[in-house]
Amino acid sequence: MMSALQSATDLGYRYMRGGALCVSMLAAHAAQAAPDPAVPAGSNAPAQPERMVVHMTQRPPILTFPHANPVGQPIRIGGQENRRSGHQYDWGVFNRGNGEAAGFGPVGRYGVSPWAEDWSNLRDPKKHDDLFDALKYIPLTRSGNVWISFSGETRLRNWFETRPGLGTQKPNDSGRFGVRNLYGADLHIGEHLRFFGQLVNADAGGWGGYGYGSTYRKRLDAQQAFVEVRWNMLGAKTGFMFGRQQFLDAPSYMLYARETPNVPLSWDGFRAYMVWQRIRIDAWDFVQTDDSDRRMFHDVENYASRLYGFNATWAPPDFTFMGQKGYSFVDAFYIGYKLNGSAGAVVGPKGAVNGSDTRNNFGMRWHGIAGPIEFSVGGIWQGGVFRNASNNAPREVSAYAINSTVGYRLPEQSLHTFAGIQTDVYSGGNASKSQGTVGTYLSPFNPQTNYLDTTTYMTGSNLISFAPLVRITPFKSVSIQFKYPLFWRDSVNDPVYKSSGYYKFAGNFRGRFVGMAPQVSVAWQINTHLSWTQYVSRFMTSRALNEAGGSSGTYYQSNFVFRF
Repeated sequence: MMSALQSATDLGYRYMRGGALCVSMLAAHAAQAAPDPAVPAGSNAPAQPERMVVHMTQRPPILTFPHANPVGQPIRIGGQENRRSGHQYDWGVFNRGNGEAAGFGPVGRYGVSPWAEDWSNLRDPKKHDDLFDALKYIPLTRSGNVWISFSGETRLRNWFETRPGLGTQKPNDSGRFGVRNLYGADLHIGEHLRFFGQLVNADAGGWGGYGYGSTYRKRLDAQQAFVEVRWNMLGAKTGFMFGRQQFLDAPSYMLYARETPNVPLSWDGFRAYMVWQRIRIDAWDFVQTDDSDRRMFHDVENYASRLYGFNATWAPPDFTFMGQKGYSFVDAFYIGYKLNGSAGAVVGPKGAVNGSDTRNNFGMRWHGIAGPIEFSVGGIWQGGVFRNASNNAPREVSAYAINSTVGYRLPEQSLHTFAGIQTDVYSGGNASKSQGTVGTYLSPFNPQTNYLDTTTYMTGSNLISFAPLVRITPFKSVSIQFKYPLFWRDSVNDPVYKSSGYYKFAGNFRGRFVGMAPQVSVAWQINTHLSWTQYVSRFMTSRALNEAGGSSGTYYQSNFVFRF
């Protein structure tokens, strides 16, 4: 796969070098053949210096994938219906911003889910403007109604950490490296039927490494494979998807695609949706893909983890605020989890207690643009029941989460600056009890990487986070973000949680304040297909946590991504 990447890179280089050579040869030929009108014929006067204007292609604007539409974008992108930028299916007003409101994940030129991209406009050869357009639309019939599109991504990621995991992970210093390849094909048979497949393979290494598992090292396997049928029903654009697929129709502060490891999260089951002019609904029932077997093409269904529910999104009428246009979306959703074993464990007086855990999440989110104000505000109540694996004794669940990001977008002349505040509250419980209501909010399918903090040491359980942030975009292809999150425990009777389980310190942590993690990130869209992002953070643990055996540490991450 890396050799294919090298070939594509060499081809692109020869393509650009050839173009530059042609320009140089034409310019030299013109200098020799074209007489200077300012110099009389036959004159020996020295020739005047020639001026030549070369029209260079501008660098593509950077487009990141934020946690909520539209908060998080380096540059405010259009709010128009049926936007012409990017490659997304026609979902009307739900295409606004980065198109996340349509329910299929953010989509710019490329999407988090490649099958959310629509390249049918390349049926017209005049619209080909990129070297890889030849792979994005390949007609298989004369009419062009049957066509195939290829997608690909190779990501190189490396980490460096001192005192990882708040000082609980040994060895003290760690340097890790990971590479993943995701390559797929999208076959369209007319307007109503398509098949999508995607392959994955990945590897990881380094010094002082830890945590390597099947989500970091994966021999060739099927990451996604589904069939989709589309039609119009009751005035709505309707679809049904069956098979293995990514799922992104949930607030990304609640559930995302598992970005940090090499193998993204995928699900096996079905999904149905209907999209009207200003209302859309979505329903699904999945079991998680079991990727624990590292052998080639051995991923099967993991019936111990289920995801099911429905979502309804309403786009209220547009409005004007502070003399500027505004729009918003209101999401109402129910998302259920069924978890067994360690995935559904709760903490008791003697540590983790395994069992079957059913979590029913009822939530709402309001997000959009109000003039210069950009916002995302949401709340979730989590009910359900936990049954102890040893005696099947039930415990009711009552937990909650509150998440918001509100900020001000300065005019374009001010470096496209966005300044805001992010706040998150995830309820905690009481680990000293083995009976009664479970109050710890559980987020088994982690939020989008870098939502809470770059280090990913914190997760959405028993946590209060307050994070001022400033984002500037000095160039259209470069964006810089400064963020300063502070973390507290919601309940001092509950431990500090990590992405899998909870932290065990040498001593007893009695404080509420966990620490703070100032961080900076730089994203550079080198060209249409190459991007480079870097993150650095210093997690400074509190005095009480240090006394319990915790430790401050430095975290650095770099991602070099090729995508087409």
